[in-house]
Parts: sequence; C-alpha cells; structure tokens
Amino acid sequence: MSTPAQKSDNSNVIPVVLAGGVGSRLWPVSRTHFPKQFQKLLGEQSFLQDTIKRAITATQQAPILVCNEEHRFLVAEQCREVDLAWNQLILEPEGRNSAPAIALAAWHAVAQDPDAVLLVLPSDHLIADEVAFSQAVSVAAQGARAGGLVTFGVRPQRAETGYGYIGIEDASRGLQSALSFVEKPDEVNAARYLAAGTYLWNSGMFVLGAQQYLDELKRYNPDMAMHTQAAMANAQLDMDFLRPGPEFLLSPADSIDYAVMEKTDRAQVVPVSFGWNDIGSWSAIWDESKRDEKGNHLMGDVVSFDTSDCYVRASERLVGTIGVESLVIVETADAVLVAHKDQVQDVKKIVATLANRDRSEHLYHSEVFRPWGSYEGIAEGSRYQVKCIKVAPGASLSLQLHHHRSEHWIVVQGTARITREDEVFTLGENESTYIPRGAKHRLENPGKLPLELIEVQSGPYLGEDDIERFDDVYGR
Repeated sequence: MSTPAQKSDNSNVIPVVLAGGVGSRLWPVSRTHFPKQFQKLLGEQSFLQDTIKRAITATQQAPILVCNEEHRFLVAEQCREVDLAWNQLILEPEGRNSAPAIALAAWHAVAQDPDAVLLVLPSDHLIADEVAFSQAVSVAAQGARAGGLVTFGVRPQRAETGYGYIGIEDASRGLQSALSFVEKPDEVNAARYLAAGTYLWNSGMFVLGAQQYLDELKRYNPDMAMHTQAAMANAQLDMDFLRPGPEFLLSPADSIDYAVMEKTDRAQVVPVSFGWNDIGSWSAIWDESKRDEKGNHLMGDVVSFDTSDCYVRASERLVGTIGVESLVIVETADAVLVAHKDQVQDVKKIVATLANRDRSEHLYHSEVFRPWGSYEGIAEGSRYQVKCIKVAPGASLSLQLHHHRSEHWIVVQGTARITREDEVFTLGENESTYIPRGAKHRLENPGKLPLELIEVQSGPYLGEDDIERFDDVYGR
C-alpha cells in the first residue's frame, strides 16, 4: 500500500486503464472476443483486475476505463466480480490504437478537473513490486504537474528484440528528458543498446497532465484532437457505459508514441526496476510461472517423461509429453498450439492465417460469453447445431426471432421463463419446448440459481447473424 505522502502526491492522479487489444500471441487462450486481459493466466485474478487494483492502490482514485464495444460487459462483470468501482467506462465504437483512446479519457478528465493528471496503463501488464510502482507514479506525477509528458522506462535485463527502447542521458538518474524513441531492434542493435547503458525498455505506461496531452495532440495531430473532442461532446450515457459520438470513427488511428511522444519536446522518462513484464508471449508466461526441478510448468491433466523447460497447459483433455524440451504446448477445447519457446512471437501468424481462411477459432472460444451468460457448441452438422446455454440469475436474452432456423430447448438445471409469441410460461428441469422458425421469443432466468439448457437448432442457415431483435436490455 502507498504511504500517506504518496497519497498526497497522487491526490489528483486519475488512472486510465486501456482495456482494448487482442493479444494474438497468446492464442489459443487469448482470442478476439475474449482476449488476454480478461484471462486468469498467472493467478486467481485476470490481468485487467490486477491492473485496476494496482492503479487504485497507487492513486486512491477510481479509474477511467476505455474498452471496445464488444468487451463492455466483460469489463463490467470483471470489475463487479472483485468489487471494483470505476470513474467512467468509455466505449470505443472501434479500436483506433492508444492515442485516440487516451484522448477520450483526457477530454472526460479535464471536464471534471482542468488540472487532472492521468496515469495511463495498459490492462495486460505484470508488475512485481507494487510499492516501487506507486513510488514511481509519485515521481512521474511531479514531472507531469510541471508540464512534462512522462513515461516509465524499464532498465533492461537482456538484449530484448520484442520491446521498443527509449534513449536517455543517464540511467542512474531519476526523472529526465527522453532523448529518443526507438522501434523494436534486431539482435545486433538490441545488444548495442544493452551495452550502452543509456537505453530503457519502453513500457507503454504514462503519467501526463490531461490538458497538456490534449494541447500536444492539437499541435501534432489536430484531426485526432478535433474528432475525439467532438465525440466526447456528443457522448451518450447507456446503462453503465459512456458511448462517444460517431465522430470518433473519423479520428486517425495511431499510438501515443507516434502521435505525440516522438514529436513533443515535453517527453520525459522515469527509469524504473519494479519487475515489469508486458506478458506478450507464451515464453513470458513461462518466465513468470512456477516451475519444477526440470524447468517445466505443467498445468491441468498432464503426464510427462523426459521433458524439460516446457510450458504445458491442458484445459479439456489429457496431454502427454515424452522426450521434448523448450516447447510451449497449450490445449483448449477446440485448438492445440505446439511451438518452440524461441518462436512464440510468431503465434500471431497462425491467427492471421485463421482470419484469412475465414475460420472462427481466432475470434471465439468454444464457449462464447454474452452479457446474460454464455453458450458453448456441442455438435454441428449441415442442418443442425447443438449448444449448451447458460443464463445467469435474473438475466434475460433479447426478444428476438430467427428467419432460417427453429429451436428446441431442454432445461437441465434451474428454471426458465419462456416468451413465445403471446405465451409466457415456465419450464423446470427435464422439461422442454419448441420455438418455430419466425416466432418471436425470449429466454429468461427468473431464479436465484444459474439456468442451463440444451438448445437444438435446425434449419438451412444456422449463423449467429440470423437474429432480429425487438427488445434488449443490453442495448444491442
């Protein structure tokens, strides 16, 4: 926990947590509609939950959360799961990289406090020493109040080609000017940067005055400043969310580094050593995981012989290994990844190939989460599909119809309230009903326990887009 002095230093620092991103290098666990920041890969809490807690500890302030439309209920549910409040939850209609996302938060913050300072954090980083992190935030906040746009530069531990670098004058000093921002280097240049001792890893975390950031954005990217300002001026509240206006879609897409930090003369950096890892690959997960005497991290139903320095994660089935080393093996319900630890940065190539082939395994898990619960595919044929549907207590699906399919519902647990055209009736365990093609219907869970049912769909087209909604509490 931070000391009273740190609380005072960070009194008007508002955390901004950027909860977008796909995390394609952590496929098959991380997928577009359930990416790594929502996963519990290194403990009992997700990266998002850990990040929000860390931000609140450092600042004693509720955060502004920025996420995309698709993930809004995941963010809200994960906050409620660990009783975390937020200042505002801003929905990007479309991901446009970090600079416009931060601008949305900055416009919101200056409307509350013209002198607000923002602590901008990606939602998927790991920090081991949270006391040192809070202290670094206090140092950076001093620079931000003096007009600087401050980032944290991590003192490098090795010649790393997976990170960008920041050139500085003296790594032994504290807050100082950032002399240069360098792209991810090749091995030769990474070794040169490490030997020089005047380069830091670019952490992608920032402390900056909200108004100062907007002023520099107006100077270097006026279109982005203009469109994000208009989007927030026309923002609409929707349940727990703030939806920026459509002007956001006109904003250029760019990172804060390219849009502002590489151009401004306000760029500053605090060199830090607080155990930072951006968890950008499976080898990073292996680095941070507990390992046995042979260097293995074995999770789930795994049997191994003559195996060393491996990360093996079994979710649904038995995984056996014999005579292998330095491998990452990740098994899920619908996909298996096998890769050498030195090549896990290339997992994104598999994701790109799946997308190019119009496959769904890069988008969804077999269990797909919705604001009302989830559904999981069990079996599929040319004219039928079987799903297990789980509805949370008190939750309700939309009033809807399907033009191409009919559905049979069989309740296996809990109580279901069914609306079918003008009928409203209740089903208990082992009871079933039929929803004809074209019939308006709704499924609700009126009980205090989860509702679970089996849905059998039949028809010539079974796509998720065969849905016409008439009423939906979630605003879809």
